[in-house]
Order: sequence, then structure tokens, then C-alpha cells
Amino acid sequence: MKWMLAVAALAVCGVATAASVEERYNQSCVFCHASGAAGAPKTGDKAAWAPRLEKGMDTLVKNTREGIGAMPPRGMCGDCSDDEYRALIEYMIK
Repeated sequence: MKWMLAVAALAVCGVATAASVEERYNQSCVFCHASGAAGAPKTGDKAAWAPRLEKGMDTLVKNTREGIGAMPPRGMCGDCSDDEYRALIEYMIK
């Protein structure tokens, strides 16, 4: 019985995390990544993301944190952690 509660709790956390990523995206990333403003790779545009992904996720997270091109340091998410940036990038490349 306890294992069922643990599995249910993990499932709820997973749903909350997915919702949080989408909420963060809508609060912080959508402004540029939905339209491709200032050269930002559009969400879901695999061709635009491919050369960036070749550099590796660690580089993408570092560029997000430090800024790159027209994107300011930390993008529009000043309180995001590296793990949150990683989740947001993964959300945008799908």
C-alpha cells in the first residue's frame, strides 16, 4: 500500500513539474522563442535547434545563464536554476 502512495506522489510531482515548465516558458521564453524574435530559435523548430544542440546541453544552459547574441543573461527568467533552464530548453526543442 505504501508503494502505491509513493508512486502516486511521484506521478503528481511529474505532472506538477511539467506544468511548471510550461508556466515558466509562458512567463519567460515565449516572448522570443514563439516568434523567433532577434534570432531566437523557435520552439519546436528542430532545424533551428540542431546546431545549438550539437554544442551540448551544458553549453546551452551556460549560454542561457550568461546570455548570448540578443538574449540577455538569464533570458527573462532571472530566478531560474540551471536545472530549470535545462527543462525549458528540453521543452522548446520538442
